[in-house]
Amino acid sequence: MIPKKEISMVPDMGKWKRSQTIEKLLDLLETLDRWINETPPVDQPSRFGNKAYRSWYAKLDQEADALVAAILPAEKSAAAPEIAVYLKESVGNSTRIDYGTGHEAAFAAFLCCLCKVGALRIDDQLAIVFKVFNRYLSVMRKLQRTYRMEPAGSQGVWGLDDFQFLPFIWGSSQFVDHPTVEPRHFIDERVVNEHHQDYMFLDCIKFINEMKTGPFAEHSNQLWNISAVPSWSKVNQGLIRMYKAECLEKFPVIQHFKFGSLLSIQPTKP
Repeated sequence: MIPKKEISMVPDMGKWKRSQTIEKLLDLLETLDRWINETPPVDQPSRFGNKAYRSWYAKLDQEADALVAAILPAEKSAAAPEIAVYLKESVGNSTRIDYGTGHEAAFAAFLCCLCKVGALRIDDQLAIVFKVFNRYLSVMRKLQRTYRMEPAGSQGVWGLDDFQFLPFIWGSSQFVDHPTVEPRHFIDERVVNEHHQDYMFLDCIKFINEMKTGPFAEHSNQLWNISAVPSWSKVNQGLIRMYKAECLEKFPVIQHFKFGSLLSIQPTKP
């Protein structure tokens, strides 16, 4: 085998430098992925919301504490049940068989808790997004496809995306000061297919293109409008404002969020 370069951009450092916790998180997500393979969809009259998802979720519900405990340092193992709540909340709702940005936020809270107990450190920040969260996205997309999950609280054509939001924020930040790819390029399927493996934003667009039919401007009007923004920095700033307004400040989303000792509802002291 002829040696070749593997580190061509900053996120690639995750291939070179990974902490034990990052490796354990990737193993956890691989386990969730494997359980999907072991729990095939069942035949049912309804096209959406395959009930086999409930069997998959029951497995996670039973094993979550142990999965989280395996990630934590021994001296922090008592925090496992609290942190496991966010993991279980991050994969969708087993009653409605749906998934949305509130569940995605729960996974961000899960990662935040791991930071607060010291399992994840500042050196892990790139790998947290571009390795762990990226792998989480692939598992969620597999869940959505396999069990035909409904979008939770989707705003349809007026929403940014049926299922996700955070990868658009982080993905747009990857492109800030990029020398060639501008916001107008992400609606070009050639650009998306060529670069989606390297850029989180384009990978989200590729998934939308695979799941939806018809003109992009019709099924994803908000993203179509964003493609007209002149710079990625403006896209990124606008998406952060939009996330606060459309997710963090919306009662239908936050009413389901869980608060505890690690993530308290009490205001922080200045």
